[in-house]
Amino acid sequence: MFTEIAREATYIRSVGRTLWRMRHVKPDSPTTVGHLIEDLARRMPSNPAVLCDEETLDYRALNERANRFASWARGLGVKRGDVVGVLMENRPDYIAAWLGMAKLGAVSALFNTNLRGTALAHTMAVANARHLIVGGELVDAFAEIRKDLDLPPTPWVLGEASEGEDLAAALSTAATTDGIDADLRAKDLALYIFTSGTTGLPKAARISHMRMLFMMYGFAGALNAQPSDRMYNVLPLYHTAGGICALGPALTTGGSVVIRRKFSVHEFWSDVNRYRPTFFQYIGELCRYLLNAPPVPHESDHHLRAITGNGLRPEIWPAFQTRFKIPKIIEFYGATEGNVSMLNYDGRMGAVGRVPFYMRSLMPVRLVRFDVEREQPVRGADGFCIECETDEAGEAIGRISDEPGRDFEGYTRPEDTQKKILRDVFEAGDAWFRTGDLLKQDQHGYFYFVDRIGDTFRFKGENVSTNEVAEALGVIPGIKEANVYGISLPGMDGRVGMAALVTAPQFQLDQLAAKLAGALPAYARPVFIRLRPELEITGTFKLRKVDLVREGADPAKIDDPLYVLQEEGYMPLDAQYYADICSGKIRL
Repeated sequence: MFTEIAREATYIRSVGRTLWRMRHVKPDSPTTVGHLIEDLARRMPSNPAVLCDEETLDYRALNERANRFASWARGLGVKRGDVVGVLMENRPDYIAAWLGMAKLGAVSALFNTNLRGTALAHTMAVANARHLIVGGELVDAFAEIRKDLDLPPTPWVLGEASEGEDLAAALSTAATTDGIDADLRAKDLALYIFTSGTTGLPKAARISHMRMLFMMYGFAGALNAQPSDRMYNVLPLYHTAGGICALGPALTTGGSVVIRRKFSVHEFWSDVNRYRPTFFQYIGELCRYLLNAPPVPHESDHHLRAITGNGLRPEIWPAFQTRFKIPKIIEFYGATEGNVSMLNYDGRMGAVGRVPFYMRSLMPVRLVRFDVEREQPVRGADGFCIECETDEAGEAIGRISDEPGRDFEGYTRPEDTQKKILRDVFEAGDAWFRTGDLLKQDQHGYFYFVDRIGDTFRFKGENVSTNEVAEALGVIPGIKEANVYGISLPGMDGRVGMAALVTAPQFQLDQLAAKLAGALPAYARPVFIRLRPELEITGTFKLRKVDLVREGADPAKIDDPLYVLQEEGYMPLDAQYYADICSGKIRL
C-alpha cells in the first residue's frame, strides 16, 4: 500500500509541477523562446547560462550575442518565415545563433554535422535556406556538395576557413539591442530539426516556439530544475535531445548548461568533476560506452542528483546506476515531431514513461494491435483499430487535436506528414500520429519499449523483436555492442535474424549459442553473426541498420568474419554453405 501511495504521489507531484511551468504556453501567446531569454537576462543577468571549455556566457551576454545574430540577419533582409541554416559543432554561438533567428521569427534549419555527400545535400535542399551559418571545421563538407544544390545558401563562417563570408567580423559591428518581432507568437515556427536517418534520408520536422517551450518546461518540471542547477550536455545541439530537451532545465530557470564539442568517454567524468553538474542528458548508447570503459577517477564522486534521457537498455540499467552511483534516472519516450511523449518520473527500471488510468483522457496515447508482416495496425470487423490488452505489444499512437501539445506540426513535405497520420482509428474521422514504435503497458500504466516497426520481423511464423535479442546479447561477457536486424534470403518467407557484434578479447564465440539458448526461444536466436571492429551510428548515437540489412550475409560481399548457427554452435560461414542455404539445400 505504501509503495502504491508513493508511486501516485510522485507522479501527481511531477505532472502538477510541470503543468504549472507550462501554464502560459498557448498558441497565440506573445511569449516565445526569445522572450524567455530576455526575461532571464533582466532578472538574472550574471547567472552563467552556457559554459564550454574556457568560455562562459552569462544571461546578459547570451542575450546580447543572440541580438547580434538577429541584427546581422536583419541587415541581410532576413525576415519572419525565412530559413537560415546552421552547420557547426557544439559551441555557445550555436545556441546564440538560433536564438537570434528566433527573435526575428526566422526558422533555423539545424543540419547534422556528421552528414556528408548526398545526405547533407538532401537536407539542405529540403530546408531551402537563404544563408548558412557554418563552423570553420565544416566548410569543406559544405563545399563538397554546394555544386549539387540548385540554390545554395550563402555561407557565413565562424572560424578559420578558405572560403565564405567572415561572420565573426560581421557580428562584431552588429547591434546588441535588436528586439523581438512584435507580431511573433508561440505558434510560429522556430526550427527545422531533421530526423536521425536510421532507415533512410532524414526528414525536416517543423518545430514551433510552443512545441519547443513544451519540451523545455517538460524536462525542467520532471527534474524540478532550479536556478542553482547545472546540466552537462555532450549530445549534439542539432537534434532534439541535446538541442532542446537538455537546454530546458537551464534556460527556463536561469540555470546553466555545460556543452562539449563532442562526446568523449575519456573526458566525461573529469568534466563532471570539473563543472559540478547536477544533471546530465544521456542517450542509451552513451551509457553503454561509459559502462564498457575501465574505471576512472571521479566516476562516482560527483554532485549529480538525476539524469534524464532515452534508450537506456534494461540489461545495463542496474549496473550503470550502481557503478556510477546515480541517484535517479528519468527515462523518457518521445519523438522530435510527434505528439506522444511521457516520462518515467519515479525511475521504474526499464520503463520509458507512465500514463495511469486517471490520466488517459488528458494524455491520449494508445497502443493498437499491429500486424508485423503487413506493417499496419490490425482492424476489426467494424473497420476500426483494436486497442491492446495489458502487456500486449502494439504500435503507440497519439490523438491529433487542436489542443496545445496534441497537434502534429509535421514535416516540410506534406506527403511525409500524411504518412505519419492514421485515420478512422476508433471512430470515423479521428486522426492519430503514428510513432512507428511498438510498446507495451503494464497494469500500473508503465510503458516499455519493445522495438521499432520494421525492426521487428517474422521468422518461422513468430515475431522477433530485435530489441529483445539485443538485450540478451548485451549481458553476455565480451560483447561490447550488438546491432540486431532481419535479412531477406532467396526463396524464404519472412526475414532471418542476424547480429553484428563488437567484441572484447574475452568474448568466447564457442559459448554464444549455449548462452542464447538459455535466454531466447529458438526462433529468436540470430542465425548469422557478423563481427565488426565498430558499429555505425548516427550523430545522436542511434545504431544504423540500413546498410547492414542491404549487405545481408553473403561471404562474397562481406570482408568481416561471418558465422552461422548450426547444431554444434556458431560456425564459420563460407560461400558454399551460404549457397546451400539460398538454394534450399540446407534448411534453417
